[in-house]
Amino acid sequence: MKRLAALAAAAALVLVGCDGGGKPPSGDGRQQLTVAALPLTDSAALYLARDRGLFAKEGLDVRVQPVQQSIQALPALLKGQVDVIASANYVTYFQAYEKGTLDLRILAEGVRIAPHMMDVLVPGDSPLKSPADLAGKKVAVAVLNNIQSLTLNAILDARGAGRPVYRQILFPQMGPALDRGQVDAVHAVEPFETAIQGESGARVLLDAGSGPARGLPASGYITTRDFVDKHPKAAAGFRRAVEAASRLAAGDPGAVRTELPKYAKVSAAQAESIHLPAYPATADPAALRRLIRLMRAQGLLEKDVDPAPLLAK
Repeated sequence: MKRLAALAAAAALVLVGCDGGGKPPSGDGRQQLTVAALPLTDSAALYLARDRGLFAKEGLDVRVQPVQQSIQALPALLKGQVDVIASANYVTYFQAYEKGTLDLRILAEGVRIAPHMMDVLVPGDSPLKSPADLAGKKVAVAVLNNIQSLTLNAILDARGAGRPVYRQILFPQMGPALDRGQVDAVHAVEPFETAIQGESGARVLLDAGSGPARGLPASGYITTRDFVDKHPKAAAGFRRAVEAASRLAAGDPGAVRTELPKYAKVSAAQAESIHLPAYPATADPAALRRLIRLMRAQGLLEKDVDPAPLLAK
């Protein structure tokens, strides 16, 4: 489990030593921003924008704080200790917006779901042979009632299959939990999925990026209305840099595969085989409405949310 241990170490860093949002300029005059991010393929545009000088071009000095779950960074965002959350699971943040916990603004889109960017994995010798076998079985997800269960339920419903019972287990611990028989299957995303298959001998039971899940917006770059109002130039510059990096990622997957080992603790060889998500250049209210309709259908939102006013200009 050496590779999974490395992934866990990367994800286990917590938000410490952060200053308030809208930090003063750094020594070279660039405005400092702190961005919380998961070590997932979702965050590739963030790191490409940083390492290719796209943030610097916009006058920004972006510092990245790794976290295990994007929701862990929400209190820090509300306190102004981080300015943006990357790899932010839309389901969580639309729920927070509906409850009034977060005055949400979406700076840029992160990724949309593509085939095999996340899969349901089972042990190599598992008796589970088809998605229908998941009914009533224990399946690990990183966060309960979130994008993983939302999309898997939609896939299984479309097939007329029964739903599983979900257990919350962080991505770095999914492989060991599967090995110990604590769960029957894990719903893993890249790059953890590739690591689990390589080290645990797990096999794919279901492409969790297929059917009704395919093309759904999964994550974005989230901030608050207060930050956008107080720092409109920084917010706009951040969006332009991420969108430029997303176009790069979409047009040159090799750039993503080169970047991944720098922040996700996967080897260059593993990065070559990872299934990448789709990197949209701009956020699309129509695509977000599709996600919101699915959330409403499964009871994850009580009322419709119009995403258009939430997109920062």
